[in-house]
Amino acid sequence: MIETHALTRRFGTFTAVSQVSLHVPDGAILALLGPNGAGKTTTIRMLSGLLAPTEGNATVAGYDIRREADAVRTCVGLVTDVPGLFEQMKAPAYLNFFGSIYGLPSSERMRRIDELLEFFDLTTHRNEKMAGFSKGMKQKVALARALIHEPAILFLDEPTSGLDPLAARSVRELIVGFKRSNRSIILCTHDLDEAERLADQVAIIRQGHIVALDTPSSLRKQATGETLVQIELVDTCPFPLEALTAIDGVHNPHLREKKATGSLSTATQSPGFI
Repeated sequence: MIETHALTRRFGTFTAVSQVSLHVPDGAILALLGPNGAGKTTTIRMLSGLLAPTEGNATVAGYDIRREADAVRTCVGLVTDVPGLFEQMKAPAYLNFFGSIYGLPSSERMRRIDELLEFFDLTTHRNEKMAGFSKGMKQKVALARALIHEPAILFLDEPTSGLDPLAARSVRELIVGFKRSNRSIILCTHDLDEAERLADQVAIIRQGHIVALDTPSSLRKQATGETLVQIELVDTCPFPLEALTAIDGVHNPHLREKKATGSLSTATQSPGFI
């Protein structure tokens, strides 16, 4: 379980994260959405024990991120937006190094390495240095590194970035599998479809503040009900307004003449009309 209370982080006079309160129970996925610089990565770094909060507090898997940061780091798996690999190493040696840091016995490390290389379709590249890997392959190694110790908590920052469609689907299935095994997951993504398909709750963060937090379906219902659509035509409108009115989802269409460019058609669009 992940629980935060008024979590805040400042860098000098700049507030990167402000008063963030979240609750992610076991077996749940929270998608954290927001533009670049909104505070998503800073939030993840605090919750993974890599960055101390300025104010507020949080518990991750029952451990306090301030007083028990070492314990937090042992029970979480983290995939950042940049893989950060030791690229002159080969993937098995790299994963073996991190497995040893997490205290896995040698036989367990070898078993997990073989499983993960096979899962991510990297077995044929096990004798190659990672410097020659593609972006997608490097992302797969970063995911394998996060999963080597079978963590109770997962923090995933754009986990499918750079992956081909089949690999991305495998990762999404893996995330769902972790949820079913009663793990808590925070997923940072710009992919709205991915968030809607995977997440139990979505938190929208802007300028360090949580501005919306609810289920994907509830957030969709809260969106604006109508959209004003404006279409500029190069010539006179070729059809009567009645033709627009007959289209499902279009309300109150009207025309406004423009001398230089012809007529301008505007209409109010209901959700679902394309």
